[in-house]
Amino acid sequence: MKLLLTAFDPFGGEPVNPALEAVKKVQDRVENVSIIKLEVPTVFGTSIETVARAIEKEQPDAVLCIGQAGGRYGLTPERVAINMDDARIKDNEGNQPIDTAIFEDGAPAYFTTLPIKAMVQAIREAGFPASVSNTAGTFVCNHLMYGVLYTLAKKYPGVRGGFMHVPFIHSQVVNRPAPAPSMSIEDIARGIEAAVKAIGENDADIRTAEGATH
Repeated sequence: MKLLLTAFDPFGGEPVNPALEAVKKVQDRVENVSIIKLEVPTVFGTSIETVARAIEKEQPDAVLCIGQAGGRYGLTPERVAINMDDARIKDNEGNQPIDTAIFEDGAPAYFTTLPIKAMVQAIREAGFPASVSNTAGTFVCNHLMYGVLYTLAKKYPGVRGGFMHVPFIHSQVVNRPAPAPSMSIEDIARGIEAAVKAIGENDADIRTAEGATH
């Protein structure tokens, strides 16, 4: 099995992006899964184009995109991406779309086709905090998740895809007021590897209660 693993470059004034630093440390092969890594610019439009080109070139069996979600306590596979850009801050090229559809001919939302509950379970069994997330935001993370799932639905219906957020690393929270959760780069990388292993082992998701009350 071949998996395309992507991560964003730093954005929002941060000197690093924990997603990218952790992906660099992920092994090139996790059991039966061969991993192709890709750095993605935190830019509306360009991010989708970058990953779409890689999908066309690499012809992976699955795509897992990784992004930063400062303030979260663990790794959080995303359930759904919505067809909406509503940027609170500018991207790395100064774009700030507000209330804009990502693709006019796209569905209102696309649900992940990765086994997110199995991924959460595998990450926890590896010793790291994880939970299912029901919002990928409305910045470039949601934009890319939606764009990847749109691309797969339109051109590669047999390929699975999805997105996972990771927390800050320790260096990013030194001067932040508490509570400021963080994980080490090494632990995030091991958590990603556990998620990749679950993708390789599960064609369909497991049935467990991972919902939220709010």
